[in-house]
Amino acid sequence: MVQKVTKKETFKKRKKRRGDKSQDKKEASEWIEKVVQIRRVTKVVKGGKKLSFRAVVIVGNAKGQVGVGVGKALEVISAIQKGVVDAKKSLVTVPLIDSTIPHQVLGRAGAAKVLLKPAREGTGIKAGGAARTVLELGGIGDILSKSLGSRSPLNVARATLNGLVQLRKFDGVAKLRGLTLKEMISAS
Repeated sequence: MVQKVTKKETFKKRKKRRGDKSQDKKEASEWIEKVVQIRRVTKVVKGGKKLSFRAVVIVGNAKGQVGVGVGKALEVISAIQKGVVDAKKSLVTVPLIDSTIPHQVLGRAGAAKVLLKPAREGTGIKAGGAARTVLELGGIGDILSKSLGSRSPLNVARATLNGLVQLRKFDGVAKLRGLTLKEMISAS
């Protein structure tokens, strides 16, 4: 007996063979993507000038994970997509105490420096430009920040990320020193 297969069933089978991408969309909805800068860059070659676009993208989930990426392509959309992929490769986890950072830190990248200070609850994010975007997408609610040196959006974003990587929690420092939490508290 020959079984009749409907168009809908064949479509489902074909989707399965090709690798159904509908699950990727659900995963991507967790991440928030923000474009900080789009620049038209030029490469001088033998035949003249070759134009392309560079996009600086910040990706985060507002729950303590954030990353910065750069994408370069002939079209803006593909540059942004490449930037998102690059940003997801550089994700870092931010150690938070309530809605702020555990201690003051200075992040560096190129000629840019970003000073990050913990703030009281209700202060909000006192930061500008790319640093603000990184901190928002990292899930930090209260922080003070000062950008020093270069004001380039890419370097400021990377310096902010560098500062967040340097953060340590109290129990993490105790573990590094080989002490218990009680010994650490009594020593300080």
